[in-house]
Amino acid sequence: MKNFIFLCLLIPGSLLAQDYTKPELADKTRYENKTFYRVKDYAKNEITGKKVKNIIFLIGDGTGTSQIYSGLVGNKGNLYLKTMPYSGFSKTNSSDNLITDSAAGATAFSIGEKTYNGAIGVDKDKNPKKTLLEMADENGISTGMVATCAITHATPASFIAHQPSRKMGEEIAADFLDTDIDLFIGGGKNHFNKRKDGRNLFAELHTNGYDTVTSMGALKKAKGAKIAALLAEEQLPPYLMGRGDMLPESSKFAINKLSKNDKGFFLMIEGSQIDWGGHDNNVPYIVSEMLDFDRAIGEALKFAAKDGETLVVVTADHETGGFSINGGDLATGVVEGKFTTGSHTGVMVPVFSYGPQAERFSGIIENTDIFHIFKEVLGL
Repeated sequence: MKNFIFLCLLIPGSLLAQDYTKPELADKTRYENKTFYRVKDYAKNEITGKKVKNIIFLIGDGTGTSQIYSGLVGNKGNLYLKTMPYSGFSKTNSSDNLITDSAAGATAFSIGEKTYNGAIGVDKDKNPKKTLLEMADENGISTGMVATCAITHATPASFIAHQPSRKMGEEIAADFLDTDIDLFIGGGKNHFNKRKDGRNLFAELHTNGYDTVTSMGALKKAKGAKIAALLAEEQLPPYLMGRGDMLPESSKFAINKLSKNDKGFFLMIEGSQIDWGGHDNNVPYIVSEMLDFDRAIGEALKFAAKDGETLVVVTADHETGGFSINGGDLATGVVEGKFTTGSHTGVMVPVFSYGPQAERFSGIIENTDIFHIFKEVLGL
């Protein structure tokens, strides 16, 4: 296996800081699509080799089977995710609760151990543990992260930082300076340059050799060996409020940038705000974010099908909202839904995979198994 792509989603209600802007809609129970997109079956190209050089790991935060099917209905029965040949389920519980939060869920992916809700890159006893991203770095593999939330938020933070609480945004940002990550794209600039300690970490990143950019236009022109793109002071806006194609375009940019390393790359891409739609019990929010995330999956599959040594894995850290689909129309892209909670649930979440050794993600697995398979196929 040469390359791997993985996507995941998660955040528990009790620990989610309501620091994002929710789209205000007259009807939050019904979504009707107006802009459909065509799906090309890149995954029909069978990968015969077993070498994994690259991994693309996509996390749809808060994404269960209903969130996925809402996207499928919303795009008239077509998703890039639907074309992936292997599927299974992941058990999401944390070490101290049947219902995980995003921090514990993502840390299970990053260190291979169950931990307590709120933990960032530490085990259940608060001991820092080397993450998969850090291991890849040490082995000369290029690394990157893309998210539609603050890059210091629970899921991306868990791959690069080591803190006892997800609430420690400034401390998490400082941990970025202790790594050699090659590229990160998201929001959260305030945690880097408007800090209680007076440090300007954004300037320090530039001094350390990063191209530091604050807009998609500047990102597309960035040529440096390392890229730090902080595209919002705090959280990026929802897709319904003008974020545009930031996620699929950033994913494509990251893949092209990191793939220049002959030793391979590890890239984590998060569709962060599917989760927030679940917390808000907002059907249009969920479906629009799911479709945006799926277009990022398409970019991963397009690269992997051509490359032949890239493993792509898509999953979630947990489900949010207890979302159910109570009506709709595949012909018109209408989705109607209801919810059981404004928080997370404890149900298993799907895992989809494509590329060399993709069959290893079939069946019912623990969320920690994803770390151990990744580590093994990359030879870390």
